Amino acid sequence: MGEAAREAPLLVVERVKKSFGERVVTEVLKGIDLTLARGEFCALTGPSGSGKSTLLNLIGLLDRVSAGRIVILGRDTAVLGDEERTELRARTLGFVFQFHHLLPAFSVLENVMIPLLSRHGRRAPWMEERAAELLDSVGLSARRSYRVTDLSGGEKQRVAVARALVMEPALVLADEPTGNLDTHTSERVVELMRRANEERGTAFLIVTHEEDIAGVCDRVVHLVDGRLESDTRPTRVPI
Repeated sequence: MGEAAREAPLLVVERVKKSFGERVVTEVLKGIDLTLARGEFCALTGPSGSGKSTLLNLIGLLDRVSAGRIVILGRDTAVLGDEERTELRARTLGFVFQFHHLLPAFSVLENVMIPLLSRHGRRAPWMEERAAELLDSVGLSARRSYRVTDLSGGEKQRVAVARALVMEPALVLADEPTGNLDTHTSERVVELMRRANEERGTAFLIVTHEEDIAGVCDRVVHLVDGRLESDTRPTRVPI
């Protein structure tokens, strides 16, 4: 990778709008501009209905913009077909949701491996090694053979973080990742994401309504009524 490519923004959101409905049109995003550098740890905040999750879904290539464009690693996603979007998503993005979306029929280790299996189509020893390494990093080595139904809520979310990192994405999108967790468990999950950011250089964009989480981020982007109201770099609170 050349020097110019390394210095280019990871993510560019330009004048992005998103509307829903045909007869009655509701404009949820009203022209968002946002640039995210490699390795940033950024919170996306705002009241309910402000468009946070909608914006995250657009960046995650789970939906298409109504106007404007989203550029990821120099690629304008508006001109990509469905297969190209799927490939870019799998190779570049990781996801952590409020509801972890783990598969109950599989073991903890297998759940972490799922993105690798989807990409390569066949199980291989190196996949198990990679998944085991990540489970160790989130403190769940002893749970690798468990079914996810036997885990606590906090443990399930830590598995979800490991799964999000298994493809070594440039950017992890997290939508209210601690919304169902108690304060202590929330802090541990955020600490894991912060460690991945610092040790692996993975960028994070975290939708949250919790001030404590926003306080450990390097940057806070605040949406109100579908518009970017502020973009600040507050004094970071140590975890």
